[in-house]
Amino acid sequence: MTGTLLSFGHGYSARALSRQLAPRGWRIIGTSRNPEQMEAIRQSGAEPVLWPGGEVSFDGVTHLLISTAPDAAGDPVLAALGEEIAKRANQFQWVGYLSTTAVYGDHDGAWVDESTPVAPTAARGRWRVMAEEQWQAVPDLPVHIFRLAGIYGPGRGPFSKLGKGGLRRIIKPGQVFSRIHVIDIAQVLSASMARPNPGAIYNVCDDEPVPPQDVIAYAAELQGLPLPPAVNFDEADLTPMARSFYSENKRVRNDKIKQELGVELRYPNYKVGLEALAHEG
Repeated sequence: MTGTLLSFGHGYSARALSRQLAPRGWRIIGTSRNPEQMEAIRQSGAEPVLWPGGEVSFDGVTHLLISTAPDAAGDPVLAALGEEIAKRANQFQWVGYLSTTAVYGDHDGAWVDESTPVAPTAARGRWRVMAEEQWQAVPDLPVHIFRLAGIYGPGRGPFSKLGKGGLRRIIKPGQVFSRIHVIDIAQVLSASMARPNPGAIYNVCDDEPVPPQDVIAYAAELQGLPLPPAVNFDEADLTPMARSFYSENKRVRNDKIKQELGVELRYPNYKVGLEALAHEG
């Protein structure tokens, strides 16, 4: 299967997907609002387009991917181009919207799946719920929602932070986070594009939610670095954004991507993922 993918906000996850699709013969068009990102988009196998600011054409486009972040007004792609997208709804074979597991809110460490009602506590989660609903409301558009856990991979994760120094292990008893390697995000998206199921929602995460301090400690061990100091959450000087992440505690199930899409995660837990990154680095 090949086609033409138009990717709005062609960043870290979308570029991983384009690096998988381009060798298969796909045409990929990737947008960014930052002129300095044009070469990185090109290097991923996509044709760069400056947007907003430039012209975006939907002619010949078979697939859409939306990675742009919403704000209090909702999704920026629909705000600017929603009328044109709605007119062309039947043109698209697949539309993917990259959301976040923050839409589930806080569950005090309990498990959630795609049937769990959304109940975001932070503004970023509420904006994502609004954007999901906006995309789902476009008639006849084959929308698929992907709720991503914390993303790591080459150039992003504990190794890069350890290298800069000053990293701490923030200790909040009972706190866990789910994660996903960027290569597995691309794998899930590609599998969904091959098996469209309009209206589907998928959690995209690995098999093992763990405390954040465990990830940092293992990364330090792999690099032969001293264990970063432990700081109690209540005493940590965190930004409001960082503190908001700790206000939500849940374990996210990923059975649906395996059962419906046939995905076998390349990096099913953080140890496998970090070991691969250490070897690559």
